[in-house]
Amino acid sequence: MLLPSVAILAVWAFVPLVLTLWYSFQNYNLQVPPPEFGGLVNYEYLFTDPDLPVVVLNTLILVFVPLVITLVLGCAFAVLYDGPFPGRSIARLLVITPFFVMPTVAALVWKNLLLHPVWGFISWMMRLVGLQPIDWFSSYPMAAIIIIVSWAWTPFATLILLTALQSLDREQIEAAKMDGAKAIARFIHVVLPHLYRPIAVLVMLETIFLLSTYAEIYVTTMGGPGSATTNIPFYIFSRALQGFDVGLASAAGVFAILIANIVAFFFVRVMSEQL
Repeated sequence: MLLPSVAILAVWAFVPLVLTLWYSFQNYNLQVPPPEFGGLVNYEYLFTDPDLPVVVLNTLILVFVPLVITLVLGCAFAVLYDGPFPGRSIARLLVITPFFVMPTVAALVWKNLLLHPVWGFISWMMRLVGLQPIDWFSSYPMAAIIIIVSWAWTPFATLILLTALQSLDREQIEAAKMDGAKAIARFIHVVLPHLYRPIAVLVMLETIFLLSTYAEIYVTTMGGPGSATTNIPFYIFSRALQGFDVGLASAAGVFAILIANIVAFFFVRVMSEQL
């Protein structure tokens, strides 16, 4: 009975992978058809490309830095919104709203309404206190991308951790209070151990999604200046749809699969004790 669904999933997963492997060994440029077998030429060009180390480093930065930021902010918001206060339900709704904004829309809002050096809200606030506005996407492009990605994924972390806090036994908190434990001590010794498992799941899920960050880069910096904000997904896009080199883009896609599996293996090994 499971055979039809398993067969569909197998075709869905393996056919693109097999085609990517096939094209990675072809000299296939859309402007000069048809494709010809090229052996390891695409991989040789890929691994001798001077931009590749920068691209890999940018990819890792755009995974680990937003991951740390979203975990810290997610924990803070979860603890803050777990306690009773007036308007808590509205505050909870507002804090998770950015997660439902499409990446392209979020990038446009940050680029044109918040971080714009002339009429952006942050530039206006900087001028109010006598500071010179910053052209974020020219001077600090990576920081700008990290801000956008972190803003988009913090609600997801908050939602997961806040849901986990709902199952925390309140008697433990009350007992810690009666024993004289301060708020920081209660968080470190009572709340944080309770969040180990959801944090492990959150880290793996966010890592998978952050590895594919693309829309924010396309809308704001187009991978620039130079290759300052080019990660592996945008590198593949630039080679395939800007350079029309399907063979090189496919080789980069195979490399991306290897990177993703290495990162996934690392996190599974590190986090397996918490699952």
